[in-house]
Amino acid sequence: MPNPVVITAAITGSVTSSDQTPNIPLSADEIVDAAVESWRTGAAIVHLHARDEAGIPTQDAAIFRTLVEQIRDCGCEAILNLSTGSAGGRADLDERIACLEQNPEMATLDCGSINFGDERVFENPFYFLRDAASEMKSRSVVPEIEVFDSGMVQNGRRLIDAGLIDGPGVWQLCLGVKGGATADAQTMAYLVDRLPTGAFWSALGVGRNQLTVNLFSLAFGGHVRTGLEDNVYYQKGVLAQSNGQLIERIVRIAKEIGRPVASSDQAREMLGIVRR
Repeated sequence: MPNPVVITAAITGSVTSSDQTPNIPLSADEIVDAAVESWRTGAAIVHLHARDEAGIPTQDAAIFRTLVEQIRDCGCEAILNLSTGSAGGRADLDERIACLEQNPEMATLDCGSINFGDERVFENPFYFLRDAASEMKSRSVVPEIEVFDSGMVQNGRRLIDAGLIDGPGVWQLCLGVKGGATADAQTMAYLVDRLPTGAFWSALGVGRNQLTVNLFSLAFGGHVRTGLEDNVYYQKGVLAQSNGQLIERIVRIAKEIGRPVASSDQAREMLGIVRR
């Protein structure tokens, strides 16, 4: 049986701005429309960040609630994977996990601290990881363990060993961030080799590394994240028109190499998610 590929759409993020592309969804209506379009195009999972009325990233629980409700009201059946990130350094640790009040099917868990580019340290102390994982477990939220370097694999495995995350876990390898793991096949192979046996894993590449990392992941039997959060270009010098355009390309490539695209319900079965 071919290994179905689960596509995650990262539709807005907490870094990309309208200065980089006019096509980034910023308003609530734009984010909802992008989520629905991504699902209809082939994404089984929508990775969701929130923006306030000015388009500024936020971890405001009320805004997350509105986004989740509106996406569901549109009939979108995608797995919603809410971000517990720092909204670009704007949210404190308590604010970051307030979105779990929505009891989403998934939420991200960035499994360590990292120099994020030239000016910011993305802080994820282990006590925060422990508390966030515990909160997710109490709510039956599946953590997506985000890995920006090899030490984060060790942190994730510690949480599994402590019983705070059900093993072997769901992992997202984040390659190409300045200060993190490089976006090449050797690094991907190294990280995959250190995951628990049987782990579900996906990979993303930042900026110009996006398509290359997507191709590596498909070839290695992993899964794929794409979207305007990670990269605003379709090809060199040409802005992507939408998240859907980036997803359509992965759908086409996956089918051409004999990997069917998983539906949201197929992805739930693969990830051990009970549909809300």
